[in-house]
Amino acid sequence: ALLNVRFLTLVTYSHRCFCPAELIENMDKKATWDRFYTENSSRTSTFKNFEWFFGFDAVRDFIIPLLQSKPHPDGLLQVLDMGCGTSALGPCIYRHSPLPVRVTCADISPIAVRLMQEQVQTKALRAHSFSSQLEFVELDCTQLHTRYGCRSVDLIVDKGTTDALLRSKEGKRKASLVLQQCLKVLRSSGSLLQFSDEDPDARLLWLETEAQEPGVMAADVGVQEVGELRGMTYYCYQVTPRSIV
Repeated sequence: ALLNVRFLTLVTYSHRCFCPAELIENMDKKATWDRFYTENSSRTSTFKNFEWFFGFDAVRDFIIPLLQSKPHPDGLLQVLDMGCGTSALGPCIYRHSPLPVRVTCADISPIAVRLMQEQVQTKALRAHSFSSQLEFVELDCTQLHTRYGCRSVDLIVDKGTTDALLRSKEGKRKASLVLQQCLKVLRSSGSLLQFSDEDPDARLLWLETEAQEPGVMAADVGVQEVGELRGMTYYCYQVTPRSIV
């Protein structure tokens, strides 16, 4: 209940035309996010990135070192910003990655995807690496296998997406499915980073439980504190696939 109050504070602070309770209950629904981004974009004539929790600068030191430490296969490092919305997180990873990357910003809402595509087209984003790529796609993240093969992704970033699913009325099953999909498409050297304000006592137990399936799936789970913002403490949960022996 405390987590929902904290999340409601964020939602009402940034988007007052929604009924907060209605939004919380239906955050696993595509129609909810279509409406959210439609209304959010209609409030101003100038596009503005909408950041859940915080922006790239707050978590840069969690993301960039991981990209620097990845084995560099032939081609581009594959990075997925899962549930990207209209955040600048994915474009910032594209711009600042020291190694060549293909950053895929995926969201279930075609409205969010279109807004970001239009915004990027009006800006000349320059990547650190000339061969890096940036794309925005409509994708249900419970179905990552429709876009990615097994062990094909180097880094998945989840800033608030799992939080939204876990707090919605019917989203807990979807949150588990998303985690399982992430572990299937990540390389053995890859990582999932979940940024959340959920206390480690609760999130670590959930991750450790849902990421284990005897003989099928296993993962190592760790946590670091990101810091405090507007009275809330945020965490980075790192989930790394472990080989099944």
